[in-house]
Amino acid sequence: MKYTFFAAAAALALSASGLSAETLRFGHAYETSEAFHVRALEAAEKIKERTDGRYEIDIFPGSVLGSQAEMHESLNLGGLDMGFVSPGLLSDIYKPIQVHLAPFLWRDLDHFLAYPSSDIYKEIVSEYEAESGNKILGLTYYGQRHVTSNKAINSPADMKGLKIRIPPVPILTMFTDAVGANATPIAFAEVYLALQQGTVDAQENPLPTIEAKKFYEVQSHIALTGHTTDGFFTVANGDVWEGMSAEDQAVFAEVWAEAAAAASQDIIAKEATLADFFREKGLTVTEPDKSAFAKLVEPAWKDNDLGWTAEQIDAIRAIK
Repeated sequence: MKYTFFAAAAALALSASGLSAETLRFGHAYETSEAFHVRALEAAEKIKERTDGRYEIDIFPGSVLGSQAEMHESLNLGGLDMGFVSPGLLSDIYKPIQVHLAPFLWRDLDHFLAYPSSDIYKEIVSEYEAESGNKILGLTYYGQRHVTSNKAINSPADMKGLKIRIPPVPILTMFTDAVGANATPIAFAEVYLALQQGTVDAQENPLPTIEAKKFYEVQSHIALTGHTTDGFFTVANGDVWEGMSAEDQAVFAEVWAEAAAAASQDIIAKEATLADFFREKGLTVTEPDKSAFAKLVEPAWKDNDLGWTAEQIDAIRAIK
């Protein structure tokens, strides 16, 4: 009764002031235990508070609104208001937005974390926004991608002919093509079953994802290749963004940037513990020589049809 009374009173107050809450739909593919979801829930609460209830955000995790590609399409069409989107999908609109996925591009984690503050990042994001009409509100570190399989992988030769699942994003074949693996695109939500049934023999993802999606239950080995340093963008539909006041835009920009930074640190901390976790689960975790893999991939940084320029690669490599 008390809840009903106060809810009615709040609705009456909004009505009397001429205001009404706008509810936005935010979709993503991650589990409720993952940093992406936890920090998104926190961001939604902060936005509701800091906009005095003008905006509420419903967070839909675990691909309940469709595959990553389907959610991306829905966001562009306005059926979905916000979401975490792979740069590989955003590249359908502006190809260079995916450049940070180039294998072995980053010297180390600090190099990657400096990227969102760089001029080249701002230039690339601005071009994407101009082409798409959408708004990018943050880049969250997703983790270094490693290979899981049912055999030891210690060198590129061990991956030749390996049937490995990759996301349905062309840039992620740069690594698998270089080592001679047989890349098989499969939707994220279907990976566990594909591994369990032997549709593919391997997959590649960051350690927190391997844990959250329980891929370790159907794989026996993890090779810490760290071939791709991944990060996902927080994207708002352009019409939704343009419909906000400048005051509310400032709130959204600040809160989602904070959420991206916090989730990134959560993921970094978790990555540091997971190799031992997987060993305790009985998996064989190896650390192959990354330079052997990198030598095969690096020529493709500037010799590809993935849309970025050699100058953009040079600018990224020059980030301090």
